[in-house]
Amino acid sequence: MVSEEGEQLGILLFRDALRLASEKGLDLVEVAPTARPPVCRIMDYGRFKYEQSKRAKEARKKQRTVDIKEVKMRPTIEEHDFGVKSKNALRFLQEGDKVKATVTFRGREIVHSELGKQVLERLAREVSEYGVVERAPRIEGRNMIMILTPKANG
Repeated sequence: MVSEEGEQLGILLFRDALRLASEKGLDLVEVAPTARPPVCRIMDYGRFKYEQSKRAKEARKKQRTVDIKEVKMRPTIEEHDFGVKSKNALRFLQEGDKVKATVTFRGREIVHSELGKQVLERLAREVSEYGVVERAPRIEGRNMIMILTPKANG
């Protein structure tokens, strides 16, 4: 049994603990039901629930979901277009999102898959300051896919 100030009151019978709580106009709350004997505390249950929800809300606010943003390119991408795509990928990584870089092959371009691999490796070099390769370039159907993740800040 723990009082509202946090001091140990020792092991009490349930009816005595309940009487003590009602004398003070507070609630008897079981805080550690798995302990032997169970630990109870005298407190204002409404306030306890309110503070718990406030803490949970604060924890949710600090969480951040990591999205996967996609950058699509072609094996014969022009210089300026590549610059635009790499800037976008860099921005996504700086914002803390993963980047899925895809090179799409049309027709018989798939025969020259090394061109696609060169484009993806070049992108990885361009953004290496902010991101690392999580999954190396790999062909899936008519696409070659590489996944980049933001570097850990530390």
